[in-house]
Amino acid sequence: MGITERKEREKAEMRRRIVDAAITMFVKEGFEKMSIRNIADMIEYSPATIYLYYKDKDELLYDVQAEAFETLAREFESKITEADPLKRLAQLSWAYVEFARNHPELYDLMFIIKEPMNSVNKDENWKNGDRAYDALQDLVTECIEKKLIRYTDPMVATLSFWGFAHGLVSLNLRCRLKVAQIEEAEIKDKIDACIKAYLEIIVA
Repeated sequence: MGITERKEREKAEMRRRIVDAAITMFVKEGFEKMSIRNIADMIEYSPATIYLYYKDKDELLYDVQAEAFETLAREFESKITEADPLKRLAQLSWAYVEFARNHPELYDLMFIIKEPMNSVNKDENWKNGDRAYDALQDLVTECIEKKLIRYTDPMVATLSFWGFAHGLVSLNLRCRLKVAQIEEAEIKDKIDACIKAYLEIIVA
């Protein structure tokens, strides 16, 4: 291995250590307590070392967000298995909602907290969300082409479907479902019932 290749590998390994530490701290301590200094302490390096790889906390959070989306993509791959596209759409729905339940902190970072998006230029696409968005859009497009759902525009269908599920999930994560006076023990069942009803409504 040449000097250049070795340096690139060392950079990749160091970036991996930083991101892994950031994920651990974000999940355990939350957004507010996660800092470059605290991450540096965790991996026993100086903050200056981390700044060689990330210009600020927002840029680091963007890479943590990318890792979270990879986790969601793996969930989709393992749980969306049916041959029938309508059944796959239902599987995707439950996989998305279940991911939010199992990883509320990561979901928050992926879809609610603004700071990672500060690293995305206004004229640049948000690449971290591509695989999840494309998985949904490809699936609803297939359903539309086979006339399985009521929608006719794939983008409208994708945004409507995503917005519906995200709305329920984020209302719950931010404790806003209290306005509906739902008992804590009933929240999961009520959200599931809403998703089920939506799936039934859009079927052609």
